[in-house]
Amino acid sequence: MAIKYSITEKFGVNLAELLSRKIKAVYPGFKISEFISAVENKCPGLTYTQRVNLLADELHTSLPRNYENAVTILMKILEEENTDETGMFTHYYWILPIGKYVEKFGLEHFDLSVHAISEITKRNTGEYAIRPYIRAYPNKALQQMKRWAVSDNFHLRRLSSEGLRPKLPWATKLDTFIDDPESVFELLELLKEDPVRFVKKSVANHLTDWLKVNPEPTILLIRKWQQSRNDHTRWILKHATRKIDLDEIMKLGNPS
Repeated sequence: MAIKYSITEKFGVNLAELLSRKIKAVYPGFKISEFISAVENKCPGLTYTQRVNLLADELHTSLPRNYENAVTILMKILEEENTDETGMFTHYYWILPIGKYVEKFGLEHFDLSVHAISEITKRNTGEYAIRPYIRAYPNKALQQMKRWAVSDNFHLRRLSSEGLRPKLPWATKLDTFIDDPESVFELLELLKEDPVRFVKKSVANHLTDWLKVNPEPTILLIRKWQQSRNDHTRWILKHATRKIDLDEIMKLGNPS
C-alpha cells in the first residue's frame, strides 16, 4: 500500500521542534517552549503556505528584534551546502521558513538580506525571498542577479533566472520588467549555454513565462537563439517551446 506524502504535514510542530533545536545550539536565549507552543496552537487547519508564513512570523517573535542579529543566528544553522540539483522539498525543506523570514522582515537591509538569500538558495531556494527586493530595488537587484548568473555555483545561477520569472508558480506575478524585458534578456543571455540541467530548466521555464506575458520581444530572442548550435541552448529552446506554436502566439498578440 502506498504511503501518502503530505508536504503540509512537514510544516507543523515537528518543524518547529527541529528549528528550535538548531537555533538553541547557536543562540542559548531562544525560548523553545514558547516558539513550539505558538506554532502548535496556530497551525491546525492551515495550508502549507500559511504554515510557512506562521513559522516565519513566530521566528520573528522569538528571535532578537535586531534584524542583523537575528539573521546572523539563522545563517549559523544552515549547515553544509547542497551539492545536488534538488528542489526545495527534498533535503533542506526546513530552511523554507528562514527564506520566508528574510522575505518578510529584511527589506530595509538589502545587502544583508541578499547575502542571506544567496546562502539560503545554495541549500534550499531563494526564488521567493528575492522577489520583494526586485520590486523595491529593481536596478540594484538586477545587477546582483547578473553577478549570480556568472557564478561558479549552479544554485546561484539558477536563482538569477528563477527569481526573475514573471509567472513563477506559487508567487504573485512579477510585473517589474514586463514592458521592458531587455535587461532581463541580457541576463538570460549569460545563461543560455549553461551545462547544468537545473539551470537550463529554469531558463526554459522563464522563456515560457515571457511568451505568455510579452511574446513579441521574446520570440525575437528565441529566433536569435535558434541560430546557435550549442546543445544546451537548443535544449532550452526545445523545452521552452514544447507546447507552444510560436506563429500562433504572434497572431494572438499579448495573451493574459
